[in-house]
Amino acid sequence: MDGSTIRGLISEGEGPRVEFKRDDVHPDSLAREISALLNFEGGYILLGVEDDGKVSGLMRPVSDAEERVMNVCDNNVDPRVRPEWSAVELDGRAVGVLGLPADAPSKPYKARTGRNWVTYVRLGSTTRSAEREEEARLYQASRQLRYDIQPVADTSLLNLDMHRLHNYMTVVLGRDAPEFGDTEGWTRLLTNVEVLCELNGSAVATVAGLLLFGTAPNFRLPQAGITATAYPGLVKDYETVDEDEIRGPLVSTESPQDGTPVIKGVIDHAVDFVMRNVGQSAWLESAVRVRHKHIPETAVREAIVNAVTHRDYTYMGVDVEVSLYSDRLEVISPGRLPNGVTVERMSEGLRVARNQMIKDALRDYGYVEYRGLGVRRRIIEGMREHNGTEPDLIEEDTRFIVRLHKGDVKAFRRARSARQG
Repeated sequence: MDGSTIRGLISEGEGPRVEFKRDDVHPDSLAREISALLNFEGGYILLGVEDDGKVSGLMRPVSDAEERVMNVCDNNVDPRVRPEWSAVELDGRAVGVLGLPADAPSKPYKARTGRNWVTYVRLGSTTRSAEREEEARLYQASRQLRYDIQPVADTSLLNLDMHRLHNYMTVVLGRDAPEFGDTEGWTRLLTNVEVLCELNGSAVATVAGLLLFGTAPNFRLPQAGITATAYPGLVKDYETVDEDEIRGPLVSTESPQDGTPVIKGVIDHAVDFVMRNVGQSAWLESAVRVRHKHIPETAVREAIVNAVTHRDYTYMGVDVEVSLYSDRLEVISPGRLPNGVTVERMSEGLRVARNQMIKDALRDYGYVEYRGLGVRRRIIEGMREHNGTEPDLIEEDTRFIVRLHKGDVKAFRRARSARQG
């Protein structure tokens, strides 16, 4: 890194990825900043720069400064890390530059503070200790924790819908299942497939088990649901066309009465909400009236399935949001993309699951395809073919947005004519 680049960083001031420190910074304080940046998106620590951006320079030979930094990384950061190190001369003074990678693999990184090891996170230009949910997300990001199979306290077999489970085992999977009254047999089976797990000597539901088969998932998991709203205009407003708080298990199942009617789950209720509010265009072709939904159901379903499958369930009390406007649909899922996935890689069909058990079960039911090409084919290509629009896939700090545009009648007709040759 050259001097002009360093001057640019200094002129912009401290931020989420840049921290200034005097060279005589205490090892605990330096370790705290190193761990926080590693737990965020990496960045740079400039040694020998004051908080106001004034260059005070290193107070010791460059080689001694480097050795001191590496000792801090060895003894005060866990797991150990080796940052990139360089020294740049500015105005006759040396500035030490610690470069920390954006994709550090062993999150969470902890810093020693006195006798304790603490996980720190970055919030803007400040560093603070992580809350429990934030630390869980860091473990999840490094694949050291699968949140979907974590136990849900104060639950039991009684919190699961046995008819749904029996239908899943016998109809969806085509396997044998215990009799309805065989508590021991069901407990053993459901523990083996991670619908139940052991907590303090008792069998309790896992997060995924409750989301998929719970009688009332939101009672224990307030983040388990979809908030759906249709607005008449282009922005959120108090005035709505339709709204619904969709609760219950994620998937639909057959009725226990005769096996014919379907009891709809959260996913299908949300799709129905969108399709009854999305609107359509109509025109005559050879005296036949053609009706065309503004957004195809296949793209809507894929966006909603992806949201409930890959959302970060450590964000407590935050629903997936389905918002329909006069010109577009937005499906917003809490949390960033999982485990190193980028918008570009997801668009090409990268298959990485944050909630593997949920993904596997939804694949068994037919909601998720095996090849992992749903986003590319059903959303990106599907929208192009349906109305000639390009969907927006947007990652923000705490959420991921899929935006599907309605287009206009002319676009519908052009797309239809193109398909018909």
